[in-house]
Amino acid sequence: MPTHAPPSTPLSRIDLERLKLQRMRSLLATILPANTFYAAKLARVSHDRVAAGTGPIEALSSLKEIADWPFTYKDELVEAASTTGRPANLTWPPDRYVRFHQTSGTHGRPLAVFDTADDWAWWMECWQSIFNRAGVTVGDRVLVASSFGPYLGFWSAFEGAIAAGAMAIPTGGMSSVARLELARSVGATVLVATPSYCLHLAEVAQEHTIDIASLPVRLVIVAGEPGGSIPSVRARIGVAWAAAVLDHAGASEVGPWGIGDVSGCGVDVIEPWFHPEFLSVETGQAAVAGELSELVLTTLGRCGAPVIRYRTGDLVRPRWPTDDAIAAGASPWVHLVGGILGRNDEMLVVRGVNIFPGAIDDIMRSFPEVVEYRLTVSSCESLDTMSLEIEDHLAAPDRVACELQVRLGLRVAVASVPVGTLPRFEGKGKRIQDRRMRVLPRRLPPATPTKP
Repeated sequence: MPTHAPPSTPLSRIDLERLKLQRMRSLLATILPANTFYAAKLARVSHDRVAAGTGPIEALSSLKEIADWPFTYKDELVEAASTTGRPANLTWPPDRYVRFHQTSGTHGRPLAVFDTADDWAWWMECWQSIFNRAGVTVGDRVLVASSFGPYLGFWSAFEGAIAAGAMAIPTGGMSSVARLELARSVGATVLVATPSYCLHLAEVAQEHTIDIASLPVRLVIVAGEPGGSIPSVRARIGVAWAAAVLDHAGASEVGPWGIGDVSGCGVDVIEPWFHPEFLSVETGQAAVAGELSELVLTTLGRCGAPVIRYRTGDLVRPRWPTDDAIAAGASPWVHLVGGILGRNDEMLVVRGVNIFPGAIDDIMRSFPEVVEYRLTVSSCESLDTMSLEIEDHLAAPDRVACELQVRLGLRVAVASVPVGTLPRFEGKGKRIQDRRMRVLPRRLPPATPTKP
């Protein structure tokens, strides 16, 4: 499978920045002033530019100029949608939109998402970049293991497979056993699912003596939650399915913005269609390479419902490719080491130690005998405590507790429970329960992001 940038991708960072600037100008020229949400947000910026003699807002000379523009927050969009019944950031009248979806609601109320026909064509263009990287093409049979509700991600994968010339196989309403049988009978070569559900399918296959390693599935594309870039999770999926594993990242309100590589962990931002910025978690200023930061994204082709400087809440560590690496065939897109490490509203602080759910998942999936787990964080007399329930074929919780203490530096009370008693997940897994009184995370202060 190819690990280099797709042929349509510019061959240098300079070319890439030039393309993004062109698309940003085109976006602004298209949406303003019809998009009242962004017309209002950018009114001061427009006034200041004209007063300074630098021309209308569409006449950007560099993407660095947007660094002092206002951010967009999800709660802005959710609040507006809850009162009007439609997204706040629509450019056109509602009758111009042909697709309705909504976010999963994992982090609050679901957000309605509208797309025009042109916007959906843009989604397919982004997915073409993903399938190019994955080597998916005519002749592949892509099985999408999803219930196909209003959540957008798997709909876009399904129709993206069709656009790529592959056979798209829906599985809405089917049981796990039925999905496995369908994968066998139709000869599915690509599986698209959440990491949690990939592992659950493997568990179901073992219970029903179905040898999934003998299925023709050669590639598993995982999305919807961290996992595809967590080493132990990735390895466990790859071994179970005897297939390559590719991580993918996206959001309904943003688009399919990230794609990994079958050769290792991490995700590249699909920069031809998304302009990324990175805010240091420590300072709120522009992050340097390798620094823990919040990902901020601007869509460059979704004119019907754009987001500009959108605070995703995803925590990442960016790394920009060198000119030598690009000349040798590497992608020019910025790389997020380890993929999405967590979210700023999901990071646990337990007795002064910062813990990401992905770190817990990495530890737990390193024990092949542990089928499922659930971690509970609570407070007892102002002291944080952690307890872990595990479905463990060895029924030996002490070894897990020891590993957690070594890796996290914290004592965790671990207990075995019967196999099959903990919840299973088709969508995003919810294995961590924080029962403490929580203070909502503060927003990082405005910054001036620039490329290091």
